[in-house]
Amino acid sequence: MAGTEPRLRAEQWLSRLRALPPATALGGDERAACLACAGDLLGADQPDIAVDLLTALTRASPDLAAAWRLLGFAEREEQRMHAAAAAFARAVELEPEDPLSALGRAETAYARGLPAADLFARARGLAPEDLRVLRGAALAEAAEGRQARAEELIEAALARQPGWLEGHKTLAGMRWARGETEDYAASYAQATRAQPQNRGLWLAWFGVLAQVRDWPAARAVLGAAEQALGPEQALLLARLFVASESGETLEAERLFAATAMLQDPVRELAFVRHCLRAGRLKAAEATAVRLLETPAATTAWPYLSLIWRLGGDARAQWLDGAPPYVRAFDLDFSAIELEELAALLRGLHTARAPYLEQSVRGGTQTDGQLFFRNEAIVETARERFEAAIQEYLARLPVAQPGHPLLAGTRGRPIRYGGSWSVRLQAQGYHVSHTHPKGWISSAFYVSLPPPAALGRPPSGYLSFGTPPPELGLRLAPYLEIEPKPGRLVLFPATMWHRTVPFASGERLVLAFDVRAPR
Repeated sequence: MAGTEPRLRAEQWLSRLRALPPATALGGDERAACLACAGDLLGADQPDIAVDLLTALTRASPDLAAAWRLLGFAEREEQRMHAAAAAFARAVELEPEDPLSALGRAETAYARGLPAADLFARARGLAPEDLRVLRGAALAEAAEGRQARAEELIEAALARQPGWLEGHKTLAGMRWARGETEDYAASYAQATRAQPQNRGLWLAWFGVLAQVRDWPAARAVLGAAEQALGPEQALLLARLFVASESGETLEAERLFAATAMLQDPVRELAFVRHCLRAGRLKAAEATAVRLLETPAATTAWPYLSLIWRLGGDARAQWLDGAPPYVRAFDLDFSAIELEELAALLRGLHTARAPYLEQSVRGGTQTDGQLFFRNEAIVETARERFEAAIQEYLARLPVAQPGHPLLAGTRGRPIRYGGSWSVRLQAQGYHVSHTHPKGWISSAFYVSLPPPAALGRPPSGYLSFGTPPPELGLRLAPYLEIEPKPGRLVLFPATMWHRTVPFASGERLVLAFDVRAPR
């Protein structure tokens, strides 16, 4: 196994460190080797063992800044943000001029919802050309209410480095979230004029337009890219995607035939959707099954659910559960606790529109890991959610190899792929979607309109198993769950789900994804 060798070395180092007499430190070469082992553990996605090793090393060598710095990153991977902050603070105390420690401290403060702009300014002073530091500084400025300053920082950096893709994506997202729907992607246009041969820039520009399904603009960008670059396989696949998703059926058929020899996940997934629209279930299934052997497996399972249900195949029940693996828990939150949580969440909904990649319509969704924040009510909520998650896991059937939900190893510490809040207003809803980066997904109802304001059931309900409407499939939902304040709903991340629009008021939800155990 990939992580076995660093784990064995870590056990040897732990034995060595524990056997050291008091007030005895490792030699310089030994410290370097021990740090290298900890780095290998992080690279092998074993931060828990890295934490044990680095904790022992900092006890033996309390003045070793590199050990504290690496411990900060390991604790952050374990999602123990308070411990990460303490480790980075010690690293900075020992080596005030180290840019990586300064960055770790700033990023951790930002993730915890604490003021971080000054910390990022300090990190920028130590690493003025580091774009990761600059992006963090911009996000911190925006979080502290200085949106114009945030955009100016990224714009200035893009003027110097037009090929910085993450900067373009961040700037476009900021502009879109504040309601700028016309020129939100203008930086890409400027950059491609400066670097017309930069294929990544053209594709990234196309990507943000495709996210909002602006097909005319996406076609125009592809046309300009083809003029600048000539024939490119990536541009051909982008053309195929636009044709398939925009309803150009004959053009899509032509392009699928022209690319039949390519085994690209983007093409394969587009072909699955194309075949579903056309009722070609066998072809859709063969392609989706092939995707299960690739990193795109989590995007293929939801489509297999649709394919099997449409074909009356019993494997749909094997995949989704019969009844579906959806459970509602009415948790013990007082009205005061719910209002405290609601007040916190409302303060985080500062955007005017959802971010580009989000499924929200008629509302907003917060950015960043909500569970990393510093407020006591967040920690209280997280503890109660974890008890419900353990109960959910305990009620699942026995482990089944190859199943996206049931194959996961149980009994491991819970780690989150994301945690956020959604605030919907009148007629707001979620489009039908899944969570490819999750294992178990959720919705916790914090605040809701009175039942009369929601409208007739199932207005405002959480609906499971409904296909995306653009596929044109006639499948009724598996079930629809009524929202109630204090209710937590847990379900497989591969299951299609949407929110039914409601009449009026505010629907405030906290949601999270549990990561599959490693």
